[in-house]
Amino acid sequence: MSATILDGRACAATTRQLVKARVDALIGRGVRPALAVVLVGDDPGSAIYVRNKIKACEEVGVRSIAAYMPASTSEEVLLAHVDGLNADPEVDGILVQLPMPGHIAAERVIERVSPAKDVDGFHPLNLGRLAAGRRGIVACTPAGIVRLLDHNGVAIAGAHVVLVGRGPTVGRPLASLLVARNATVTICHTRTRNLQAEVARAEILVVAAGHRGVVQGSWVPEGAVVVDTGVHRGEDGKLCGDLDFAEASIRAAAITPVPGGVGPMTIAMLMSNTVDACVARRGLSEDR
Repeated sequence: MSATILDGRACAATTRQLVKARVDALIGRGVRPALAVVLVGDDPGSAIYVRNKIKACEEVGVRSIAAYMPASTSEEVLLAHVDGLNADPEVDGILVQLPMPGHIAAERVIERVSPAKDVDGFHPLNLGRLAAGRRGIVACTPAGIVRLLDHNGVAIAGAHVVLVGRGPTVGRPLASLLVARNATVTICHTRTRNLQAEVARAEILVVAAGHRGVVQGSWVPEGAVVVDTGVHRGEDGKLCGDLDFAEASIRAAAITPVPGGVGPMTIAMLMSNTVDACVARRGLSEDR
């Protein structure tokens, strides 16, 4: 079997076009959505992510406000900066890039961001709303995965989804999204007994373990749809996912590549969330 590639770049481009049309309409009414991005420290991977997010803002017409703070920045100074962004009526979305330096408690910073401006969807209030099936801002990567599946005609309702990974930014919110779409979801992790047997039951397999090798490509069931959220640097210096792509793609019906799969969708959904936050907090209506 030769797997169909779930092209995240193509789906993200379509999503950004839709977002740009919304932004253009808002600008025509005198409102331009604004996203504030905060980077603390000089982690090279984080710097690349921030550049990509700012580039996406430029492409769709969202105003970006970037703050680059040294790694020595105290937690108190960072929280004060977040407070200022919360209070700024011209800022619609706030994103503090993860990871943060070790002396800063990421949980405190995430909880300090106003839930109405939490375009990452990481605030406990937004995660709780999602788990309760209520309207709120949805974490970008899970939202992007669902949109990518829909874009490629993958039936979610009734499907047995095996999700390997239970983290608060991907695994848990994605499980809530999929259950809301009437999927049957099994959540697995590194402590799951006989993980291979659980994976073998998947019609849709999502690997969000954050580590290579937790799931082997040879475990992928014949005909499954595979979503790999991992991003690692291989021994050859190239980016790769949690799974061995070549091995998994022999068995899968469809699979996301790394790079070019989930990553572009995450940024596209960040743009969508920013416009959603702008419309909601300013009490606007849209013709969509």
